Amino acid sequence: MGDRLTQLQDAVDQLAQQFVACIHYINRHHNLETLGPGDQIRDVKQEPDQQEVDPHPEDVFKASQVELARDLITKEQQIELLISLLPGLDNSEQDQERNIKELEEELKVAEAQRREAVKEKEDTLAKLDAVIRAIKRP
Repeated sequence: MGDRLTQLQDAVDQLAQQFVACIHYINRHHNLETLGPGDQIRDVKQEPDQQEVDPHPEDVFKASQVELARDLITKEQQIELLISLLPGLDNSEQDQERNIKELEEELKVAEAQRREAVKEKEDTLAKLDAVIRAIKRP
C-alpha cells in the first residue's frame, strides 16, 4: 500500500474510469425514446452484430443506474476520507514539525535496534564459526 497521495491519485483515477464506464453503459443500453417533440431517432444502418444501442428493459436499466450511482458515491466517499487524512488546514506548521521530530526519534530508536540486532547476529555467527572449526573428524 502506497502513501496517502498515491492512494488518493489511484482513487481519483478509478473514479474517472467509473465515470467513463457509466457513460458507456448508459449510452449503450438506454431505450430509444424521444425527450421532446422536436427530437428524432436516427435510422442508422449497421451490421446486425454492430448495433449502436442495445436497450435493456426499463427495470433492469434503472437498477443498473442505481448500482452505478452507488458505486460512484462510494468511491467519492473514499476520496473524501483520503483527503481528510492529508495534512492541511487542521494541522499547523508547528504540528507538522512536531510530528516529523517524533518520527525522527522513532527512526533513531529503530536504527539503534537494527544495529544491535546486526551486532548480535555477527557475534552469533562468530561463535558458530568457532564451534564448527573446533569440531574434529574422528
